[in-house]
Amino acid sequence: MSTDPDLVSLRRDLHRKPEPAWREFYTTARIVEELRSRLDLEELHVGPDALAGEHRMGVPDEAELETWFERARDHGADEDVLETLEGGYTGAVAVLERGEGPTVGLRVDIDGLPQPESEDPDHAPAAEGFRSEHDGAMHACGHDAHATIGIGVLERIAESEFEGTLKVFFQPAEEVVGGGKSMAKSDHLADVDYLLALHVGLDHPTGEIVAGIDGFLAVRHLVATFTGEPAHAGGHPEQGRNAVQAMATAVQNCYGIPRHSDGATRINAGVVEGGSAANVIPEEARIVAEVRGETTELMEYMYGKAERVMRSAAEMHDCEVALEIGADAPSATSDRELADVVADVAGGVAGVENVLERDQLGGSEDATFLMREVQQNGGLACYVGVGTDHPGGHHTSTFDVDEDSIGQGIETIAGAIERIATERP
Repeated sequence: MSTDPDLVSLRRDLHRKPEPAWREFYTTARIVEELRSRLDLEELHVGPDALAGEHRMGVPDEAELETWFERARDHGADEDVLETLEGGYTGAVAVLERGEGPTVGLRVDIDGLPQPESEDPDHAPAAEGFRSEHDGAMHACGHDAHATIGIGVLERIAESEFEGTLKVFFQPAEEVVGGGKSMAKSDHLADVDYLLALHVGLDHPTGEIVAGIDGFLAVRHLVATFTGEPAHAGGHPEQGRNAVQAMATAVQNCYGIPRHSDGATRINAGVVEGGSAANVIPEEARIVAEVRGETTELMEYMYGKAERVMRSAAEMHDCEVALEIGADAPSATSDRELADVVADVAGGVAGVENVLERDQLGGSEDATFLMREVQQNGGLACYVGVGTDHPGGHHTSTFDVDEDSIGQGIETIAGAIERIATERP
């Protein structure tokens, strides 16, 4: 199945202008432009109206936001939309009403990654002229395709015999697990009976659909800042309190935290930094880390152990430590009732050659906030994998999507939404 050329053009435009978490100013404005030109929506909530702003996590500083805001303006983003998004309140919720029936939600994420894109002539975006125009940023995980699928599904449902309400959540800041909670806690999710979320690729080829994905690892980010006392390293080392020693002890001991018999656990010290010169006892050092668990409870177990290790390491070296919790996301499970519907629909989509009933993600995703919110309200939720051939792995400089998979994703998701509204599993 080939994808509508207009949607391919949209995907490529979004690919040219990737924006990291909470900086998706051009992306949101472009989505709004497409929605308004293509559809007669009952409601379109943009920026602050789409979010519970107090639950945003991982928001960059004002200077960073302003840089990207002005860049979006330079690219010609609609001024009225930009004004709404100022301060990093990005994202949108589109609402299509078609008579009496259930409310079905679709969540798609829209942010890029702070990562340079390959200039290799064998890399299709470079060869075909839609490589990232933003130095140091790219769509290395397919969220440009996700946003495009969201718009395509709205169009497809608008032309169908669907009866009910469809809400599409164009969610910012997935890559820092910072945006899901703010959409989950907004009023827009309260009446959703069924929720689908999706991701392209995940090491599944074009023509393969995963009807229900599980294995989401709950995750929490944390920053530990160690403070000691500076001194001359040669003249008076005994007068110092070495923050780097405390940090190094903490890193080493964190990797020694016992694993848990209830399931998989993870910890990683992704950033370690500190000190100023070879002859100065370091006064300050910092660790940026994350913990994960197969369940939310296992993630909490790892966090509790990591916190104890950090405090003990500081005390051992006569330093202080300040701990700051960053973004986090819970685990979730796809409901079989929805996965069965997706599998049945996918089997009849042109170009889909293989349907897997289940698979494990093995990573983290803040769509879990929305999934759990709907499930806790008595509804059903499911995370769908849309296979796509990608020459580079996710989060690599050569990642790209097979654009035929966009059309397959639209047909699968739209068909499932129609079936859900009819069958009400």
